[in-house]
Amino acid sequence: MADLKHGTWSQVVSDGADTLILVDSDDQEVGQMDKVACHLGAGTLHRAFSIFIFNADGDLLIQQRAANKFLWPNYWSNSCCSHPRVGETIDQAVERRCQQELGFSTELKCLYKFEYQASFEDLGSEHELCAVYVGSFDGEPAVNSSEVQAWRWVRPSDLTDMFRHHSEDYTPWFKLEWERLNRDFRDSLQLPV
Repeated sequence: MADLKHGTWSQVVSDGADTLILVDSDDQEVGQMDKVACHLGAGTLHRAFSIFIFNADGDLLIQQRAANKFLWPNYWSNSCCSHPRVGETIDQAVERRCQQELGFSTELKCLYKFEYQASFEDLGSEHELCAVYVGSFDGEPAVNSSEVQAWRWVRPSDLTDMFRHHSEDYTPWFKLEWERLNRDFRDSLQLPV
């Protein structure tokens, strides 16, 4: 596990008052809502993205979400995930957020979009139309400690075993996305069997 004292900084880059983009299942904008309201109850469908960063060895960068997160605090998740801002394209948003959360920029490619809904205890839910991006980076990220509690590089085969034996430690979208990446994009991502 990474030492967060090295290469770490702190800056609040989002809060519950952020305005999210509401969409229908075809990704057509249908309105706007503040972040907290969007995640109450069963959640309101909104636009989101997830980023998977691989290094030259084929390892995946994963992060432990900060303890102050409203939903799934302290859970391990994919490299980065968030929401585009009003007036921002999703491509602009993934570039911005990678820099804000992980401290680096890299070329990111969208592989697919999917809709999911997942509830967290009795606090609220994610209901997202999520675009899944991949990119590459070698080295140590300079993580934003207001968003990331810890990080590490993981072998894809180890991650699959970690899900199998400790599924409760990981966010639901991460598990869904990893299953799809392995099923439909294994060859293009050069994931080991």
